[in-house]
Amino acid sequence: MVPFFFASHWMLSVLFQSLFQHRYAAHRMYTMTPRAERMLHLSAALVQGSSYLDPRAYAILHREHHAHADTVRDPHSPAHHKHLPRMMLETARRFGGLLTGRIQAEARFLGGYPEWPTVDRFFNSWTAHLGFGALYTLFYKRFATRRWHWALLPAHFVMGPVHGAIVNWCGHRYGYRNFTTRDQSRNTLPLDVVCMGELFQNNHHARPASPDFAAKRFELDPTWQVMRLLARLKFIQVVHAPPSHPEAAGERDQRPPKHREEHSISMLAWPS
Repeated sequence: MVPFFFASHWMLSVLFQSLFQHRYAAHRMYTMTPRAERMLHLSAALVQGSSYLDPRAYAILHREHHAHADTVRDPHSPAHHKHLPRMMLETARRFGGLLTGRIQAEARFLGGYPEWPTVDRFFNSWTAHLGFGALYTLFYKRFATRRWHWALLPAHFVMGPVHGAIVNWCGHRYGYRNFTTRDQSRNTLPLDVVCMGELFQNNHHARPASPDFAAKRFELDPTWQVMRLLARLKFIQVVHAPPSHPEAAGERDQRPPKHREEHSISMLAWPS
């Protein structure tokens, strides 16, 4: 029971991070009705629990990452941090500053993200963090049957930041490249079921407006498949269809800049 719960929480948490915080809040790759947005917003908060990532702070931080990828101004680049814990600490500091207003972002990174003050304020509070932590602990107390099960418990408290750290560290250090970009992005796994497509960082940085992070026939982006299903159910409307013909490996994205890079308030695409 415990391994199944851990795997389920991991997969659902990273799915909602990819679907809601990343592809919707940061990039607006799809649209939906206000009611549908509230449903998705609340679902993300409940699933992510004590590691809920505020969509506004997430969107701003991610837009900064795209604008300054792997430069000294990148808020979370392994190119400028000697080890993973250091990168996570610096990311947490900036995210916290954006969340509290202590750090002010450039105007071009603002707007176009979902805001629900009541929900965001509650799920970012220590009351919610401790409450979800208590629920996770009670579940383990009831169902843990092996000592090693308890080693999984702490991950539930920080699952969102851990997902982000894995994607940003591995996705800019390990793997292969389909596109020549100005950054050091990589595609870590050809079948990314670990982070629901987020580890196709090279594809995403080369084509930031594409809702499908896979670019080759042998690659599979699970979150895009979920988006296709939601679109068929009329829950969301995808803004830009993904390219129908994958580009050759190592080739630059030759599409006109107006289709590849948009600096509008909706953040449909960002420079790689």
